[in-house]
Amino acid sequence: MNKQVKFCGLLALVSLFIQPILRAQSTPQEALLILAKKDQTLAIVDPATLKVLKRVPVGNDPHEVIASTDGKTAYVSNYGGGAYNTLAVVDLTAQKPLPSIDLGPLRGPHGLTFVDGKTWFTAEAAKVIGRYDPAANKVDWVLGTGQNRTHMIYVSPDLQRIITSNVSSATVSIIEKTTGGPPGGRMGPPGGDWNETVVPVGGGSEGFDISPDGKELWVANAQDGTVSIIDIAAKKVTQTLQANVRGANRLKFTLDGKLAFISSLGQPDVTVLDTATRKETKRIPVGHGAAGILMAPDGTRVFVACSPDDYVAVIDLKSLQVTGHIDAGHEPDGLAWAVQR
Repeated sequence: MNKQVKFCGLLALVSLFIQPILRAQSTPQEALLILAKKDQTLAIVDPATLKVLKRVPVGNDPHEVIASTDGKTAYVSNYGGGAYNTLAVVDLTAQKPLPSIDLGPLRGPHGLTFVDGKTWFTAEAAKVIGRYDPAANKVDWVLGTGQNRTHMIYVSPDLQRIITSNVSSATVSIIEKTTGGPPGGRMGPPGGDWNETVVPVGGGSEGFDISPDGKELWVANAQDGTVSIIDIAAKKVTQTLQANVRGANRLKFTLDGKLAFISSLGQPDVTVLDTATRKETKRIPVGHGAAGILMAPDGTRVFVACSPDDYVAVIDLKSLQVTGHIDAGHEPDGLAWAVQR
């Protein structure tokens, strides 16, 4: 009897060590990344099951996240409205934090994108955009915008155009590479300089997206509740939609470009616009407000971070109905997709 009790006790003790190992799940080839601002964590989510596999600490006030092209590393902006100056780094394969990137005087990093093997970011308090080179482990390029609260950023795949939204200036900057300038200049890649066109839009210009055909830029204006449509080639606003989206946070096109989704921190639903008619198609109830929007790469779903409700809503793009929720932690915001290659 004593031997049996001892054996059972040993099995119980072994199980305590084995269970965490069994519960640990590797990052899938395609993973959904969700920031929880209040928890200061990055959730790695299996998009097939909508289950959180791991929560990784990422530092103070995380707002935006982007994954490297190979899907193995995530970069997170620690914003703080200018109080902080770091990019957190996460090893998505090992599911653990790596040493953060100190941006020095480039305070208030926010918008992020990953192009040409480098992380591009905005730094609001410094009124600049910058580029971090992971191979060299340094910020290798900086350009001033001269605008207040340079917030979100887009960089074209050919590196010829950069676009930013500037919230407090109520503008959008279209920054294009020129063919002149000294080779190897300090303010840009070799062989050129940059021209900036500042396009006035509406108050609180923040979330924006470029149409899949690359011809139009749609900007959601939080203060005005409008959407400014910019002809990119002409670099001017061609139409302003009275969309009633006050508090607008993000705007994203579906992959086919037929619909535009707009989230609002001040409204209980996501607004869906038909891009051909420029009219509202539907308002999808999601909770008490929403922030980040991410389209699934297969074009079937859209993920919406419902910050006040501490979940991410999953919307089916065929039915335009909420079909699920992800327990994302407190105050979810930035979203990204990581594909391991």
